[in-house]
Amino acid sequence: MTHSLHGKQRWLALIVLCLGVLMIVLDTTIVNVALPSIAADLGFSETSLVWVVNAYMLTFGGCLLLGGRLGDLYGHRKLFLSGITLFTLASLACGLANSQVLLVAARAVQGLGGAIVSAVSLSLIMNLFTEAGERAKAMGVYGFVCAGGGSIGVLLGGLLTNLLSWHWIFLVNLPIGIAVYALCLALLPAARGHAHGERLDVAGALSVTASLMLAVYAIVNGNEAGWTSAQTLGLLFVGLALLAVFLAIEARIEHPLMPLALLRLRNVATANLVGVLWAAAMFAWFFISALYLQRVLGYRPLQVGLAFLPANLIMGLFSLGLSARVVMRFGLRRPLAAGLLIAACGLALFARAPVDGSFVPDVLPGMLLLGFGAGIAFNPLLLAAMSDVDPADSGLASGIVNTSFMMGGALGLAVLASLAAARSEAMRASSSAAAALNSGYHVAFLFGAVFAAAAGVLGGLLLRPGQAGGAAGVHGDAAESSRPSAAAAKPQARSNA
Repeated sequence: MTHSLHGKQRWLALIVLCLGVLMIVLDTTIVNVALPSIAADLGFSETSLVWVVNAYMLTFGGCLLLGGRLGDLYGHRKLFLSGITLFTLASLACGLANSQVLLVAARAVQGLGGAIVSAVSLSLIMNLFTEAGERAKAMGVYGFVCAGGGSIGVLLGGLLTNLLSWHWIFLVNLPIGIAVYALCLALLPAARGHAHGERLDVAGALSVTASLMLAVYAIVNGNEAGWTSAQTLGLLFVGLALLAVFLAIEARIEHPLMPLALLRLRNVATANLVGVLWAAAMFAWFFISALYLQRVLGYRPLQVGLAFLPANLIMGLFSLGLSARVVMRFGLRRPLAAGLLIAACGLALFARAPVDGSFVPDVLPGMLLLGFGAGIAFNPLLLAAMSDVDPADSGLASGIVNTSFMMGGALGLAVLASLAAARSEAMRASSSAAAALNSGYHVAFLFGAVFAAAAGVLGGLLLRPGQAGGAAGVHGDAAESSRPSAAAAKPQARSNA
């Protein structure tokens, strides 16, 4: 269903939608630089602090597909406005939080609102721009917002935490959310849902989200409870059982949240596996490197934001067309493998960063390699996830790989943070506090490098060669924007796949 908007109105609507998406993207990075301040204020331990990030990621990743489905059933604008409202109110609760439980619970609600906004905004943009050339430009703007949001997040997080307090990294969402809501009411016409008669797969969304939450909880608390304790093993068993329930539901339900047939496609399955491993490394890098800069090197929050700027600027630069040109020149497989291996080298450099390190020799080289590697690999990964898929299913394929990315990040962060905490605890008796922390961070960075390298090798070996597929999904269209006509390239792309 297309919207009856024309001319400048559509582009104004795009700006408003992207502003809403920017607010969601900001929240994935803005928190990282404020983590030490949050931990000191609310008394989080090294391992429980992970839940400030994971509570958001788990509900966000678990509800991405559900959010898109709700938009189909009840109308995209209605769901977008509901998501913005939920996210804004949860941001207020986060900003006013005075306990660990309230903050983590509010972060989980933020993730739910963010998932709805992210999923539905893509459908709204696709409906606003139906002509191939304009859609490619619109998706290019959307892709730039998603990539550039990381840079703004780390800078804004550092600035607000440094000048005011960590509470303001959440409270800043209030005026943005209110403005986006009002402008959407004015610019987007109401449209009814168009998936009448189809049942909503709530059981699938609940079972897979509960499964991953239990698994992450078991891993995060493994050091304290014991890895072979009844609590840890019991939670892991229940998590696996719920995952089996989810797979059984998806195999039988008429309209599944995640059609299992898609995962039998080679490039789709490979891209999702690579996405899980890469996200495990990437999220751990954001989280643990922020802790290293503040707790070991003594950086202030604003300095942490500036330290991340080179990597995020490089990633944003690639999103504006460089990555698409690389894909069109070399296909999907080689850029994906090369980018992830370069990023693995960046993580390996962080794994040797000393206690008394300085920015230029010890931090900047790793940041540059990670930004360069991630900038090259990100688009090929998402395009590979859609290269075997019929264009009609491109949005669903994009949603699946984004879900895998979020879930891989949550589980990987839990594992690597637990390994870091265990190593630091073992070193406390024989080392200074800073040296013990740094030793733990080295372990996490090293395992992150292994994950990234494994993702690069698997992508290089298992992906079928060829260009970006014919799916006109979000990132597909963004990558296509560097060519004169995205539609003209589709027949050749499908033949290559």
